[in-house]
Amino acid sequence: MSMIFHVFLLLSLCFSGTLRIRILIQITSACLINDSLLSLMCSLVYLFTDHFGVLRVASLGINYGQVGSNLPPPDKVLDLLSSLQITKAKIYDTNPQILTTFANSNVELIVTVENQMLSVVMDPQQALQWVTTHVQPYFPATKITEIAVGNEVFTDGDTYLVGYLVPAMVSIHGALVQLGLDKYIKVSTPNSLSVLQESFPPSAGSFKSEVSGIMSQYLRFLASTGSPFWINAYPYFAYKGAPDNISLDYVLFNKNPGMVDPYTKLHYDNMLYAQVDAVVYAMSRLGYSGIEVRVAETGWPSKGDPDEVGATPTNAAVYNRNLVKRQMRNEGTPLRPNTRLEVYLFALFNEDMKPGPTSERNYGLFEPDGSIAYNVGLSALSTTSSTSTSTSTSSSSSFFLTSSSDKAAKLGFQSLVCWMFVYLLALQVLPRQH
Repeated sequence: MSMIFHVFLLLSLCFSGTLRIRILIQITSACLINDSLLSLMCSLVYLFTDHFGVLRVASLGINYGQVGSNLPPPDKVLDLLSSLQITKAKIYDTNPQILTTFANSNVELIVTVENQMLSVVMDPQQALQWVTTHVQPYFPATKITEIAVGNEVFTDGDTYLVGYLVPAMVSIHGALVQLGLDKYIKVSTPNSLSVLQESFPPSAGSFKSEVSGIMSQYLRFLASTGSPFWINAYPYFAYKGAPDNISLDYVLFNKNPGMVDPYTKLHYDNMLYAQVDAVVYAMSRLGYSGIEVRVAETGWPSKGDPDEVGATPTNAAVYNRNLVKRQMRNEGTPLRPNTRLEVYLFALFNEDMKPGPTSERNYGLFEPDGSIAYNVGLSALSTTSSTSTSTSTSSSSSFFLTSSSDKAAKLGFQSLVCWMFVYLLALQVLPRQH
């Protein structure tokens, strides 16, 4: 039966309808196929499917912001994430409508304690009440995997807020322990890259002296709980600040000579990985070398003010497309090549109510109506319900990870597999007919 199953699988992938059935009947009746050769062929086809098919990238997530006046309801957002094969998302609050809607889905969620709540949840009893109210009722139906305590607190400018951070994290974690949830839900906080005093070259990475004291307490907490260090890293900001000195190809993940760290001799072909490794070195300088670094936010704006150099749909598409390709390969950084880098794209939607320069409202992959802001190249088909009364679904927009050359490679590889099948089949059948 194993032999027949292998044959049918191969034929299903390589041949169409009638021809597939005819060949299957011939093979099954003759029983002339060497099972080891079929196993080899199946391995090739499995490799082909894994390399070119629609994959769920385990290390890729997306930020689902809600600072917009016309964003779609959570159920439509969940449909969109499903169509994109994205199974990780971060929200900046504990919106009960989102938490309820995402129940019994395959999407893992990071939820957030807002900055203004840190002084409250410092109190262990208040932290317990917060977790009991905002997390426990939804878990485990909703896959809450982490609580982000605040956002960019170290660089918020509020010295009091920084002092609240670690006690609030300890209290939130203590509440999870008390409720038996600490095995499932981590506690951390996203940090701006500006917590670094030095980031170039990566091996010179160090934290600013004014945050080093509390940073040590924070890193001690992460190490003791096995939680990651989250960084918001935007190579766009570095390029915008010095477009004449920084290679656009280097920040966009395009082919480029890159740079070699003069002290470690590690080669970097993109700025994001260099920024991540700078954080690793900064932690090592404080005595913490085993904490995983993850990217809580990264992205590129598709529109900006006149002085926001590089904020274009083309650059945004290239940056995110190339990053997604890297994620599909489960890459690590040069310093940690065997640890895949977990990344959350910023952001799912353009949010029209965000303050600041024009770019702040134009980081989204999608417009609020669900249309594509630019062709990022995710390997999925985004669909919306037809406006007619028909039960069929019409595609409103589609976009693919593969370029035209990738598609040609896919067809070429498929053809190769099919002809190898025919060749090996002939080798087995023809000698036995004499």
